[in-house]
Amino acid sequence: MGVKKTVQSAIPDPNIIHRIGNTPIIELSRIAEGNAPVHAKLEWYNPFGSLKDRAVIWMIKQGEKEGHLIKGKSIIVEPTSGNTGIALAGIGNVLGYQIEIVIPSQASSETKSILHHLGAQLLETDDDLCPRVGKGTDQSIALASSLVESYPGKYFMPNQYENEANFRAHYESTGPEIWQANPEISHFVTGIGTGGSITGIAQFLKEQDSNIKVIAVTPQPGHHIQGLRNLRESSMPKLLEQKVALIDEWIEVSDTQAFAAVRAVADNENLFIGPSSGAVLHACLEISRRRGTKSVVGIFADDGRKFGSVYNAFGVFTPEEFENLRTTAKHLPAFFVNNLMI
Repeated sequence: MGVKKTVQSAIPDPNIIHRIGNTPIIELSRIAEGNAPVHAKLEWYNPFGSLKDRAVIWMIKQGEKEGHLIKGKSIIVEPTSGNTGIALAGIGNVLGYQIEIVIPSQASSETKSILHHLGAQLLETDDDLCPRVGKGTDQSIALASSLVESYPGKYFMPNQYENEANFRAHYESTGPEIWQANPEISHFVTGIGTGGSITGIAQFLKEQDSNIKVIAVTPQPGHHIQGLRNLRESSMPKLLEQKVALIDEWIEVSDTQAFAAVRAVADNENLFIGPSSGAVLHACLEISRRRGTKSVVGIFADDGRKFGSVYNAFGVFTPEEFENLRTTAKHLPAFFVNNLMI
């Protein structure tokens, strides 16, 4: 394990947290041409660049409400492979909290750079890209938990894997937004991480129409898709375990399939997406080709701008192609966090 020191943080506009949610949904008409319509909910429109902004603001507010998180006293610590850490660092920065992120060493260098610039202290572990949840198997969770236990009253760990506020964030916001935008939806597709987004959205959608099918996307064992987990090599998070019956189907996606989808949607739609969004897109296209599918909505958790090192390592884009997409692709809002990618 290595510890990275905090750099002088960049302080965003205090009003930026009011931009969380109400992200756009677009149709991918070129790449899904001739099949059932495929729609993507672009969660990188959240101010700190991902779906995780929603859960983080709910977990922080809930921690404050219950008295577990006290401004001027508590340090927020959380194990994360990237997006939750960025959201915590950014939102915590705005709200005046000190943030410590326990992060697997394999997380992208761009992710770590953003966290540094948002003022977080990074504690790196020689862990899997996406942390396991099993007892004694995950260094990131073990380290964060040990800090909380060793210094009573000093640390607050939101614990995204078990925190009901993670579920509520998506039940109360993401799910209603999808239903309002596309009441014709027949299939909902998203990746498996903590389980908060898929269960929260699924429960809301099924309450509106019990015929909606919920598809969980999981990566191959030994994958390189930041933010997703394979449940054959890691234990099921408690949030997911409690409501796993909401899921109608599981689709496992390989690195090759996810990266191919990232490339294809860039070529066909001029859309620049992250690896987990590529995995979701692959599954969405598979579902769209099935008989009886009316309309597919997939969650695109983040865009591709912080994955230059990953895409270079796996030959997804040349450096020139990456730079062109980073600057000219459609639907890339110039929110605060995007200026921190060095």
